[in-house]
Amino acid sequence: MKIKKGDNVKVITGKDKGKKGKIASVLVSKNKVVVEGINMMKKHQRPRKSDEKGTIIDVAMPIHASNVKKID
Repeated sequence: MKIKKGDNVKVITGKDKGKKGKIASVLVSKNKVVVEGINMMKKHQRPRKSDEKGTIIDVAMPIHASNVKKID
């Protein structure tokens, strides 16, 4: 793969087409990358203690490396 962690990329296909972001991590074996603020999904988090409440958090999910383009 020609992109690495910290590179600025632009999404060229999918629901986030046209958005720009910075690569947070690279999954080389699956040929995917995680871009900050792109492909966000909701995750339901259970309460860990009896006095806590469950919450919904946003998590950036991986996107295929062919769907992003490196920008300068």
